[in-house]
Amino acid sequence: MHHLNWDQPYPSSRSPVCAANLVATSQPLATQAGLDALRRGGNAVDAALAAAITLTVVEPNNNGLGSDAFCILWDGTSIVGLNASGRAPLAWNLERFSGERMPRLGWDAVTVPGAVSAWAALSERYGALEFPALFESAIHYADNGFQVGPKSAHYWKLAQASHGRFPEFARHFLPAPEPGARFRRPEFAHSLRLVAQSRGEAFYRGELARQMVEAASNDGGALTLVDLDSHRADWVTPIAQPYRQVALHEIPPNGQGLAAQIALGILRHLEVAPVDSADSVHQQLEAMKLAIRAAFDHFADPAAMRLAPEALLAPGMLSRLAEGIGHRAAAIPPARLPVGEDTVYLTAADENGMMVSFIQSNYQGFGSGIVIPGTGIAMQNRGHGFSLDPEHPNCVAPGKRPFHTIIPGFVSDAADLGGAPRMAFGVMGGHMQHQGHVQMVQRVFDHGQNPQAASDAPRWHVYEDYTVGVESGFPASVMEELAARGHQIRHEPREHVFGGAQLILRTDHGYVGGSDHRKEGQVSGF
Repeated sequence: MHHLNWDQPYPSSRSPVCAANLVATSQPLATQAGLDALRRGGNAVDAALAAAITLTVVEPNNNGLGSDAFCILWDGTSIVGLNASGRAPLAWNLERFSGERMPRLGWDAVTVPGAVSAWAALSERYGALEFPALFESAIHYADNGFQVGPKSAHYWKLAQASHGRFPEFARHFLPAPEPGARFRRPEFAHSLRLVAQSRGEAFYRGELARQMVEAASNDGGALTLVDLDSHRADWVTPIAQPYRQVALHEIPPNGQGLAAQIALGILRHLEVAPVDSADSVHQQLEAMKLAIRAAFDHFADPAAMRLAPEALLAPGMLSRLAEGIGHRAAAIPPARLPVGEDTVYLTAADENGMMVSFIQSNYQGFGSGIVIPGTGIAMQNRGHGFSLDPEHPNCVAPGKRPFHTIIPGFVSDAADLGGAPRMAFGVMGGHMQHQGHVQMVQRVFDHGQNPQAASDAPRWHVYEDYTVGVESGFPASVMEELAARGHQIRHEPREHVFGGAQLILRTDHGYVGGSDHRKEGQVSGF
C-alpha cells in the first residue's frame, strides 16, 4: 500500500475515519441505516442498499423510488458492474418532440426508473439479509418523520419555483420545510412496503406500476405497463483504465465515467507536478477538456455509439493527446449535452473485504415534477439527457438509454488491470462527476492524501463551455498563472458546482474513509 499523508492541510477538514467496517453517505441517517445492516449480520451490499433506500426518504431532493442507479463492487473475487438506468418509453421517437432540447419537466422527461431493479438485483445476488429488512429504517423515517438537514432544506426551497406548478408535487412536498423541521411521508412509506414485500415486483408489474401508468395516461405521458415490465438491470464488466500504479474502473457508457478514464489516460503520459501548482492544474484542465469534448460528441446508449470505448481509450491516441498539451490553454469549440447536479452517492466496505460503490439520482432536483398520486413517488427526468439532433448517437429513440451523468468509481492495483481493490468512491454532482473522479484519484494516489483531505481540498470545475471555475482556497498566484496561460478562470461561489465526494480506501490494516463537507454527509464505522 502506498504512503498516506495523515496531515490535514485544509482548515475545514474533518478527520478521516478508520475502521474494519465503513459506510459513507451524503446524509447521517442513511449512514446509520447502513451501519445497522452491518451490525445485524449484513455485508457491504446490504449496508449500501439500506443506506440507498433510506436516502430516498431523507434526501428526496436528490433521489427517490423514481430514480436510476449504477453500482461497481468488489465481491471478494472480481470487480462487477451493474447498469440499472432506465430506457425511453417505446412510444418515444424524434417526431414526438419539438424545439432544440428535450423537455426538462413533465411526462416527456420521464424514462423508466431503474433504482428499484438495482436494489433487487444486488440483494438477490449478494445480499445476506432478507430484502424487506433493508427497508426498515426508510419506512420508519417515512412513517414517523425525519428532521430535514440545512442543505436539503435550501435546495428543497428552490424547487418551489420550478416544480410548484405540478399539483401532486405541491401536495406531497410543499411548502418546503425549514432546516430542522420534521417531515413525514406516509404515502411513500406505503410504497416502500409494497416494494419491500414484493422484491420490487409491485414497482414494475404490480400495484405501483398500474398507478404510474394511470397517471401517465391521464396527463398525456407515454409510459406503459409494457415499458415497465420489460425493464431490466444489466450486469456489465466495468472498463479498466491503467493510471500509473493503479487502475480506474468505470461503468461503460451510457454514463460519463469513460471521460474520467480518457483524462487520466492522457495524464499518465505526463510527469506529476506538485499538488495544486499551476503546472498540475493546467495539465488536469487540458486533459479534462479533451475528455469532456469526447463525452459530448460520442457518449450514448452503447448500442448507438459509433466509436467503441476501446477506440476512445486507444493508448496511441491518448499519448498523442498528451504530447499536444503545451504551456498554454488550447481552444476547444463549445459542445453541450444536458447535465444535472442532483444525485446521491454512497460507499460501503465490510471486514470480509467486500467494497461497494453505488449511485442513484433523480437527475435534476426532484426530477420531472411528476409525483404519482397516492404514492409519493417522484419521477426522474432522465429523458432530458437525450439529444434531438438526428445525427447524434444520443438522439432520442424508443427503448433507448439516455446519456447519464451519474457514475460510481472504483480503483484497484493495476496488476494487468486485475489487481486487488483499493478505493470505492464517487463525486456526486452532474457535470462535476467525471472531473471529481480525476481529482480524487490524483490526490489520493499521486500525492498520498488521505480520503478526507482529498475530499476537503479546493476543486476546479470545467464548465460546458470550457471556462473554468475554482473554489475558495486556490492560491491567487495559481489563478493568475492559469489566466496568463489562456484559461478563462474565475472564482465560483456556488458550493454545489463542485459536487460531493464519499470515499473508502483499503489499507493494510482496514479502511480509511472520508465524507464531503459540501454535503450533510457522514462516514462512520466500527
